[in-house]
Amino acid sequence: MKYSKLIFLAASVLVLGACSSGKDTTGDSSDKQAASSTSTVKKQDAEKDKKSSQDTASESTDTKKEQNHEDKTLDQNVSYNGSYYSVKGKYDEILVVNKHYPLSASYNPGENATAKAELLKLIADMQAQGYAISDQYSGFRSYDTQTELYQNYVNQDGKAAADRYSARPGYSEHQTGLAFDLIDKNGNLVQEAGASQWLLNNAYKYGFIVRYLEGKEGSTGYMPESWHLRYIGQEAKEIAQSGKSLEEYFGITGGGYEDQ
Repeated sequence: MKYSKLIFLAASVLVLGACSSGKDTTGDSSDKQAASSTSTVKKQDAEKDKKSSQDTASESTDTKKEQNHEDKTLDQNVSYNGSYYSVKGKYDEILVVNKHYPLSASYNPGENATAKAELLKLIADMQAQGYAISDQYSGFRSYDTQTELYQNYVNQDGKAAADRYSARPGYSEHQTGLAFDLIDKNGNLVQEAGASQWLLNNAYKYGFIVRYLEGKEGSTGYMPESWHLRYIGQEAKEIAQSGKSLEEYFGITGGGYEDQ
């Protein structure tokens, strides 16, 4: 998603006297002040420790809630596989990731070897036909990487805007190792009309679909991205030729996040 904004972005993380006549009372007063100061410091430290424990417990609870899929309503043809959701395709199981069906934070498969091999063939063929496509691309991203990227986009554009072009952590197709953003020779996302049309017409021959189509934001949840390819395999041809989004083709819930 939105590679032009994500390069070299850096992410940031959250922290954390008295006197009396005829008698010298300076020593007593100093001792009392020291004791009082020590007591105050201890109290502050105890409060900090308590708050830290509460924050840690809260974060742990939030993580457990996020990773607990037991209460999620599934479409009839969707299965939960412990760390990801999928639908049964004509030929293979199809992994599904959108704003309704997230991945577990621990899901970390790396780049899919078959998908990468097919992508390199696609890039080579586009280059041979004169399209200014770079050998570079944006592929697998871990949960932690997506967390940093998404937060940077929120800081930059606000949450509502960021949600249109960047996935929240756990909701990115890039975490599957099956999604790739194509880059042109100038280091920009591929948006040139000819190259975009070539991908629509030919990506399925390599097992890919253009995932976020024009006019499908209502079902995909994202603005159009002519550069974002998702590896499907053999059924990519049927999906591409249907003109439907992945959600529409399989009849599964898409659109916005459940809190939107």
